[in-house]
Amino acid sequence: MRKLRHLSTRTKIVVAVALTAGLVAPTTAVAAGRFPPRPGTTVSMLPAGQDNPSIADGVAIGRDTAIYKTSGLGPGGLNMTAAAGTEARYIDPVDLIDGQLPPGVTITEAQGINVLRRIGENLARAGLSYDDVITMRVFLQNPADQEKMDFAGWNRAYRQFFANTSLATGKPVNVPLGSAAPAPPMVANPARPSRFALEIENLPVAGWLVEVEVDAAYPAKKK
Repeated sequence: MRKLRHLSTRTKIVVAVALTAGLVAPTTAVAAGRFPPRPGTTVSMLPAGQDNPSIADGVAIGRDTAIYKTSGLGPGGLNMTAAAGTEARYIDPVDLIDGQLPPGVTITEAQGINVLRRIGENLARAGLSYDDVITMRVFLQNPADQEKMDFAGWNRAYRQFFANTSLATGKPVNVPLGSAAPAPPMVANPARPSRFALEIENLPVAGWLVEVEVDAAYPAKKK
């Protein structure tokens, strides 16, 4: 049984929304000349009037663009101090302090960070990086002590690796980890994929709360 909880949406050549002190350029004007994308490139349509949107409204993929698609990946079972098949098993020990999660960090947030690191490793083996991701599909399961998925915790994990730079300045934007004050992200990355997230009753591995698959575009070769 699948419950649709959230539908949302990024990419490669970013369609920046021009902002002035209170003037927002019409989306159609910003997009003029960008669609369809040139061969070998992608273009994302970003929400108007936002300096740091989390996702794109959609992504256009130009002809002859090479695309890499990952399988669905979950967090690695790295926490050997926790029993196999438990949610705690899928926390990366580097995120623990004296064996505990930092204040306010949820189990879904910790697993999200773990799985996004795995995504980065997978992309690197294919000659890609987080910056090349254009679409993302996220499947979330509710933690054992909760009635629904922890979408807020997932979003905090996501912002550590994606959509954490200012469109106006290009500089990283601080993001929160749990209940701590916002701080520099783990990976500064301007990429804003198109994205959806679903609540799933049962993920395929006991203890998983997060499964993610992404599509990434190989950058066009410079002539």
